[in-house]
Amino acid sequence: MRLSTSVFLGLFLLTGGAFAQAPAHHSKVVVISLDGFPAYDLNDPKLPVPTLRELIKNGVYAPMTAINPTVTWPNHTTMVTGVRADEHGLLTNGTILRTGGWPPVKVDPYLEKEKMVHAPTVYDAAFKAGLTTAQVDWVAINNAPTITWAFREWASPDGPLEREMIANGAFTEAELKDFTKTNVLYHDQIWTRAAAYLIKQHQPDLLLFHTLSLDSTHHQYGPKTEAGLAAIAFLDSCVKEIVRAVHEAGLDGQTTFLVVSDHGFKGYKHEIHVQNVLRAAGLDKQVYVISEGGSAYVYIDQAREKALLPKVKQAFTGVEGVGRVIGTEEYAALGLPRPDQDPQFGQLLLTAKDGYSFSEALGGAVTTAVPQQHGSHGYLASDPDMNPIFIACGRGVRAGLKLDRVSNVDIAPTIARLLGVALPTAKGKPIELQ
Repeated sequence: MRLSTSVFLGLFLLTGGAFAQAPAHHSKVVVISLDGFPAYDLNDPKLPVPTLRELIKNGVYAPMTAINPTVTWPNHTTMVTGVRADEHGLLTNGTILRTGGWPPVKVDPYLEKEKMVHAPTVYDAAFKAGLTTAQVDWVAINNAPTITWAFREWASPDGPLEREMIANGAFTEAELKDFTKTNVLYHDQIWTRAAAYLIKQHQPDLLLFHTLSLDSTHHQYGPKTEAGLAAIAFLDSCVKEIVRAVHEAGLDGQTTFLVVSDHGFKGYKHEIHVQNVLRAAGLDKQVYVISEGGSAYVYIDQAREKALLPKVKQAFTGVEGVGRVIGTEEYAALGLPRPDQDPQFGQLLLTAKDGYSFSEALGGAVTTAVPQQHGSHGYLASDPDMNPIFIACGRGVRAGLKLDRVSNVDIAPTIARLLGVALPTAKGKPIELQ
């Protein structure tokens, strides 16, 4: 299943004079995020990814380091802001709100982007520079005023872009009806078709595209499994469709592809039931925990924090599978905010050992074996298993360039440079692709 020579002809020309002749304002960037794709998978020469291999052959590849927490929305938001979670404000898959009651916090994934993301984004910068922007299933982007065309995660026949696509024959109303109730593979297929439509019909200067099926599969079955390989092969076909759309739109010589992921994955066979730990210590009515797989955020009754903090630390110290109990004094080094800086985060951070994952399930023992392997992320970003992927190919990329490793804080400034716009708030630096 190799891409035709014609489809990649423009990509081969990227390193030659053809790209130098295109005006800078015609540069386009397509960002393809394959959620949950670990960098270590590309070390397998038999991995069924002919499209990604072709992009790597004609471009560059490097493993990438994530930020803490190694969770989907925080890392995607870093890739469009160029700053860590302690600055952009995403610490889980949504905004963590204090409730003033019990439980003390809740996660809201539906807040508008302007209230959720606390740093300027590269799509903001592109839009303000007069460029067009589009997103398909990107995150923390609800009702973003600087997105020209949006195909949302919860697609509906009533959406404005969806109505246009139906009118133009790109979808039928039946295909989008009850979309949120369909399976994640179908979601990725529809999102891929939407991205291809946007490329061919609207030719956005910046397209942000995000898939979910691999992440879902790795959670259910764990990484390095037949199920995971099948999901990877499926996503490779999605990337192929988007590359083909660029070619059919005649945009080969103007387009840079950035294929990324947000985090890696670890398999686990044991769960740590945090509520059971708290209940055994008599703390379950005063302490609350949000579990994120390889880590967990601990929220202590603020009125009694001084008295409860040592008790909570003691309760989790020595529990089977708990790696570290981290206090706020270490947060800055991890790129995380103290609660007095951002009330979204808790007073303690727990980490899990290899083979273990945190769970909020009730009942049973504190640490239990699961019937089959599952997968988690959320482990510290310093763990190489959490490294995501970075592939660049197309305009402005020198084929065969060697990169040891990149950081995802560098993605946003790289996009900005490729588009010729400024993003001065980014803490990362543009990746040298020439």
